[in-house]
Amino acid sequence: MVTLTINDKTVEAPAGSTILEACRHNNIELPTLCYDPDLRLEGSCRMCVVEAVGRPFLLAACVAPAENGMVINTESPSVIDARRMILELLLAAGEHNCLTCDKSGSCRLQDYCYRYGVSETPYAIPDRQKTPITDPNPFIVRDYEKCIMCTRCVRACEDITGAYAIGVKNRGFDSRISTALDGGLKDSPCVFCGQCVMVCPVGALTSRVSASMGRDYEFEKVPTTCTYCGVGCTLELNVKNDRVVGVTSIRDADRSPVNKGALCVKGRFGWDFIHSQDRLTRPLIRENGELRPASWEEALDYTARRLGEVKSQYGANSLVVLSSARVTNEENYLVQKFTRAVLGTNNVDHCARL
Repeated sequence: MVTLTINDKTVEAPAGSTILEACRHNNIELPTLCYDPDLRLEGSCRMCVVEAVGRPFLLAACVAPAENGMVINTESPSVIDARRMILELLLAAGEHNCLTCDKSGSCRLQDYCYRYGVSETPYAIPDRQKTPITDPNPFIVRDYEKCIMCTRCVRACEDITGAYAIGVKNRGFDSRISTALDGGLKDSPCVFCGQCVMVCPVGALTSRVSASMGRDYEFEKVPTTCTYCGVGCTLELNVKNDRVVGVTSIRDADRSPVNKGALCVKGRFGWDFIHSQDRLTRPLIRENGELRPASWEEALDYTARRLGEVKSQYGANSLVVLSSARVTNEENYLVQKFTRAVLGTNNVDHCARL
């Protein structure tokens, strides 16, 4: 352990910690934009700057090591002035219209501007080429005029997914996130897992599937387990007016020990079938090559009779039961239990290839 003083309080932290980790270890909150505990360190946004007594400049707490005997101030006048200037520069570098942004209410930039009283910027960034919101993919909206260049999306694509689909193009005021050759996501190695959406702290990356469904604070978050495969990823269903309108990640490792928030394209975006107008509302029985509507009683009697006939004539292993990822986990459990305990066969599969 190392001993240091933070805001006139003597604290301890594990040796090898950064100043940010030392603060969090002692429940001292620091603002961060580029930092994410699951990603490699970047130290680019500088929102976490702190004042270290005896040092001639402010330190970025997320990358500066905590040293024995350090005296740290996290909210000194110079630190607050620096954070305000950083926020003003970020506002000048993009178009941040909170009135129409889907991320309003859950945007870190908005939160910190409110916290430090920044409502406008005195800076004028030189004219640059704007990036149009055009990317013909069905899952992710990329509005890079709201991007703050924290590069969390790039690092998530590399560190979590390993797709390396996006990177930083150009330098200085002209830098922005881009795919190789500046093409669309569908023409890149992107697998549309949405990890970039998960880690984006502002409104630069949002779900196209959930667009116009509401803002984050309007949703009831219902934790559940994804049914698409056997990995057991946990996620949150976003519910509004008794309808599922989106999916978000559970980043807490204690609540999400399997995937820690990471999801595949089906887990994050493949929920819109729930309220689809194409869903069947009653059983169908095929007669003479045609499907006709039937009551549940007729359908269940017909199914039970035919299963019994096939089992009696050909044996239990002649039967195969195929379940679906588009029913509840409880229903899938009952299907496999029925197959093994009632029909007497292990020929049961779960079709996650939908």
